[in-house]
Amino acid sequence: IMSGKQYWKNKIPYVTGNFLAMAVLAVFLLLGGNTRDSVLFILGSWLVILAVSMGAAYMCRRKQMDTLLESVNQLEEKYLIAEVTGLPERADDRVFYQVMKAAEKSMLERIGNMQREQKEYREYIEQWVHEVKTPITAMKLLCENHPSEFSRAILTELEKVDRFTEQTLYYARSEHTQKDYAIREIQLSDVVHGAIADNKYLLRQNDVSIEMEMVTDTVYTDDKWVRFILNQLIGNSIKYRTEKPRLTFYTEQQSNQVLLFIKDNGIGIAEADLPRVFEKGFTGQNGRNIQNSTGIGLYLCKRLCDKLGIGLSLHSGNNGTTAILSFHINHFLVQG
Repeated sequence: IMSGKQYWKNKIPYVTGNFLAMAVLAVFLLLGGNTRDSVLFILGSWLVILAVSMGAAYMCRRKQMDTLLESVNQLEEKYLIAEVTGLPERADDRVFYQVMKAAEKSMLERIGNMQREQKEYREYIEQWVHEVKTPITAMKLLCENHPSEFSRAILTELEKVDRFTEQTLYYARSEHTQKDYAIREIQLSDVVHGAIADNKYLLRQNDVSIEMEMVTDTVYTDDKWVRFILNQLIGNSIKYRTEKPRLTFYTEQQSNQVLLFIKDNGIGIAEADLPRVFEKGFTGQNGRNIQNSTGIGLYLCKRLCDKLGIGLSLHSGNNGTTAILSFHINHFLVQG
């Protein structure tokens, strides 16, 4: 909002100039033989005209500035304000308008360059991930064709590498999920079994027991993205495991939602850390004790869930952590 105090402060030189002109005029009229009453009438008329004109100018200027501020507040890209204001009538305002146009042009060029750089970098990351997956798959086949204790240990580490590369790929794509997902009817049991298969050597090496309880529901979502989310949650459960780790999967229907529960019996999450577990880079009390914690996994899971319209929540206590994925039931699709 335009400050009236500052506005009138800026007008002090203009008002002072008028008062000096009035004083000079009064002296000139008196010396010219005019009566004092006529001089006072002229000066009073001048003051009235000056006050009215300045008051009207203030109200008009304030209305213009309020309209400008309202236009700015309604814009998401505020650097485009020059496009909605139009060319002003006042000469001094036109100078500021030209400055805004120059700033807008510079900003648009910079944004365009940054978008191109981000696109090129994202495409490079995606290409790199696809390229590196080829030797990972080859190493897996070699190890599976030559089974031994050593090859099983290598396969476990390869699963970790594969999960990290997938994490990199999905992080790069997380801003553009609409270009890479396909919504269709899927069985949650198939997605869960696929995620377990992705981590079978890691689960076996850590003696993780798996329990499936009534995972029979059907939902409409993208199975590839949900499988990636489950991989991240399974990896976290293994990372923060206890001596006899256990993972339990089950589903429930509540109102218009299907809830998929992933429950472990690990060390859990500190109560003070729970509100921040989805923040980027936040590792929490337990994460600081494990050197390979990055604070990216849960952040990325939450980000992808938000993009896909899937709810994600974590509940933790002394008996481990439970992650809940909430899928909305689309009755129109189900009936059709």
